[in-house]
Amino acid sequence: MTDSAVASSKPKGTLSWALWDWASQSFPTVVTSFIFGRYITDTAFAPAGMSEADAEQYTGYWLGISGIISGLLIALIAPIVGRRADTSGRKKMWLMINTWLFAGTIGLMFFVQPSNDFFFFGLTLLAVGGIFFEFATVNYNSMLNEVARPKDRGRVSQFGWGLGYMGGIVLLVMALWIIQFGGAELLGIPDTAALSVRVVMIISMFWVLVFSIPLMLNVPEAKPIAGTEKESIFAAYGNLFRALATMGRENPNLLKFLIASAVYRDGLNGVFAYGAVLGGLAFGLGLTEIIIFGIAANIVAGFGAFVGAFFEDRIGSRTVVFVSLIGVMLGGLGVFVFAGAGTIAFFGFGLFLCTFVGPAQAASRTMMSRLSSDDKQGEAFGLYATTGRAVSFLAPAAWTVFVAAFSPLWGILGLMLILVIGFLLLITVKPVLAPKE
Repeated sequence: MTDSAVASSKPKGTLSWALWDWASQSFPTVVTSFIFGRYITDTAFAPAGMSEADAEQYTGYWLGISGIISGLLIALIAPIVGRRADTSGRKKMWLMINTWLFAGTIGLMFFVQPSNDFFFFGLTLLAVGGIFFEFATVNYNSMLNEVARPKDRGRVSQFGWGLGYMGGIVLLVMALWIIQFGGAELLGIPDTAALSVRVVMIISMFWVLVFSIPLMLNVPEAKPIAGTEKESIFAAYGNLFRALATMGRENPNLLKFLIASAVYRDGLNGVFAYGAVLGGLAFGLGLTEIIIFGIAANIVAGFGAFVGAFFEDRIGSRTVVFVSLIGVMLGGLGVFVFAGAGTIAFFGFGLFLCTFVGPAQAASRTMMSRLSSDDKQGEAFGLYATTGRAVSFLAPAAWTVFVAAFSPLWGILGLMLILVIGFLLLITVKPVLAPKE
């Protein structure tokens, strides 16, 4: 371990690092999944005169286009973001800069009023915020080896992921109170122009800014790699391609894991991305019920991650991922098979499924850290983000094909198919266990 790793592996530094998961959860939970992502697809954002069906198609189409564009930019740039953070020794600096930038985009979402005049402004903020969030995550994940001893990385990774879900719960409860249960009126927020939703964006911005301060103050900056501090962007791309070629020869297990994890992580992301859509289209849930489901989903996912913290370093990250993927697939199958039971099936099997999402994601982060050398963590997690984005069309495509061919309920089977493929690819990856010392 590096000197900075030894220093920041103290409990104060480790907790400060994990609190960034808590802080940043406002983007995937409030912005992407449950609040702003649904708000921007409201028919109020479509051009005047469109039928409701055409308006839904219009907003959904442009949301997909913006996601593709931002995904391509992330795939192209993320490895260099990570590599340059490694070589320059500025992981924390770039983490904080990107954190402030995506927090700023969340704050600007307050100005997105429910009108077609603000539609593309909102989409741009969503896409740009997603890019900055991904870049921040690359640097954050690459710091895992600096805040945890090798034998504790699984526990620390799971703990951080669990904290993230807990933060999502608090945010969603506040949002539900403000939007649905009288909080807006109590706070003096007028019931016009979706102000209650837009105020939640301001709260989410300050949430990110405040709870990211401990990491900035208590986690030491990494040291640069000697002789590479002034590597140009063009040189970085050239060295990256050479590193990939070397990886294929010298560390094929890491390359296999990058491919396998990219596939099953896309399936896991699809579960959360389309869970609310499935609840609305196939089970007739309203906004309040969907937010309640989101709160419950974060509770059980956080619980699963905290449980995973006790086991991962003992039984290995790959085993945790295997067990978790099986749990997710069984839950998804249960939602489909027992759909006739209605909301009970969606909540019951859906929450069972969500219990395993956190452990799978956190164990994947740990496994990536252990398969990569300590001096190339940023580059490795940049590739981790890139491979994930490179196949990010899989879950949406599978969802769309199954829904178009059958019905919205069948979309869940499309997502499960992606998970099965990722599961089979993971079998080819050799396990890596935590060192005893």
